[in-house]
Amino acid sequence: MCLASQIHLKKYDVATASVISTQPTPDEALKRLVDGNEAFVADEPLPSDLSRERRLTLAEGQQPFATLVGCSDSRVGPEQLFGVGLGELFIVQAAGNNVDTAGMGSIEYSVAVLKVPLIVVLGHDKCGAVAAAADVVTKDTRFPGSIARMIEPIVPAAQRSVDEDKLVDTAVEKNVRRMVERLQKFSELMLIEPQGRGELKVVGAVYELATGRVRWL
Repeated sequence: MCLASQIHLKKYDVATASVISTQPTPDEALKRLVDGNEAFVADEPLPSDLSRERRLTLAEGQQPFATLVGCSDSRVGPEQLFGVGLGELFIVQAAGNNVDTAGMGSIEYSVAVLKVPLIVVLGHDKCGAVAAAADVVTKDTRFPGSIARMIEPIVPAAQRSVDEDKLVDTAVEKNVRRMVERLQKFSELMLIEPQGRGELKVVGAVYELATGRVRWL
């Protein structure tokens, strides 16, 4: 990271210093998500502090404990399936859990400024974007406008899954692993360095729509 970038980020650190205190470790943050999903699967009441006091606190700033890179699918609500409330997850969503420049910048901001210790890349079964990529591979389907460009990064995952019995579900997992590897190895130093220090972890998972369960990869 260049010196100018470090200076600008330090300015943001000062601006959020009243909000950012001690974050959990990456493993503690992950356990919180695991426990929250288990409660969701068991139909236990979910925490929902939507009080005025909570809103006033969040108006002063945010301190999410994890960044969630997920799909735009309306059936996948990150706060609900992990049993968390307002201000606890920094969410970056796009169809097929794709990450463009704006998405990557959002992830980097969450780590460099908000000091998030955990990034979760979450795919889900029956993903329409991945199914579309599979149709490109198996049926030579053409999609109009920006849809084609949106699914383009997913096509390699579908190509590597074409001989599998469950092509779409296999491609979903491969697509998640692709994004995890990108964040672990081929990102800016502001993501690589905290991973090397043990301050940041990047993990992948797949959400099962029918069971509500998150399967960790």
